Amino acid sequence: MGREVTAEDAGGSGQPPTLLELDGVNKRYGSFEALKDVTATVRGRVIGLLGPNGAGKSTLLKSMLGLLHFEGTARVLGFDPRVEPFRVRDAVGYMPESDSYLPSMTAVELCTYAAQLSGLPKSAAIQRAHAALYFANLEDKRYLPVEGYSTGLKQRVKLAQALVHDPDLLFLDEPTNGLDPVAREEMLRLIESLPARRGCSVILSTHLLPDVERLCDHVVVMQQGRIVFSGTIAELRGTESLRYEVRVKAGGERLAARLEERGCTVERIPDGLVVTLPEGAGTELLLKEAIAAEVQVRHLAPRRIALEDAFLEALKS
Repeated sequence: MGREVTAEDAGGSGQPPTLLELDGVNKRYGSFEALKDVTATVRGRVIGLLGPNGAGKSTLLKSMLGLLHFEGTARVLGFDPRVEPFRVRDAVGYMPESDSYLPSMTAVELCTYAAQLSGLPKSAAIQRAHAALYFANLEDKRYLPVEGYSTGLKQRVKLAQALVHDPDLLFLDEPTNGLDPVAREEMLRLIESLPARRGCSVILSTHLLPDVERLCDHVVVMQQGRIVFSGTIAELRGTESLRYEVRVKAGGERLAARLEERGCTVERIPDGLVVTLPEGAGTELLLKEAIAAEVQVRHLAPRRIALEDAFLEALKS
């Protein structure tokens, strides 16, 4: 069984739980530095671990499970993976990127085996296996050998075996990789339901920005073995302080002309305007010109940076 997450773990009233505490984490393969002085405190319920291939995402997850030796200090749900790897793996479920099943094993046998490895007696392990496979919508496939599964079914049985010991935290490594649109949507729905239905937090390692935008409240961006950003998606995207989206009831061109006369740059978009204010100006300029143009403003908000642009900007830092 996973460790119960307490109110203290969650940081008190309404605060997301602290999942990882990393300080100077380094991992080398010979002369190659896979992780370079990784330092961060990772909080949230569903965290996107983003980065291009080779950024160090999988190495970080395996290190935090105690599967790889590393230098530096780390805590996973309060446990040290270097000295308490079994306590970490008792509290964390892991869905690896590569296939992980034994030939000729059925889904129920695989999940039962995974539950027994976590320390559950066989009767409880079988019960948990059926419950995990039910969650993954594999009830009708549970007695078939996993090696005959489609890619989508294999991904779902990997999710089931990661959940079978009822962990507090899940590490999901590229869970939608190689899936067709139908299987991908099924997997995304399952992941989306995890915090509410299973009561666990999720760290989702992926290079697919749409998955992160749909599922995650926090994001960690990695590049060449380093963490270059850690925070909420809103913090990653930020706002462009001088750019605003403006929508009006009518008279958009009239307002645009007045704003351009005042030194603004105005971009016409299908449902309104994107206005770049001159240095030193504020939204009062927009509202003043709208009143002068006898235009009713229905929407005024800072222009949000697209997640893809924000991600690429973070990689430059």
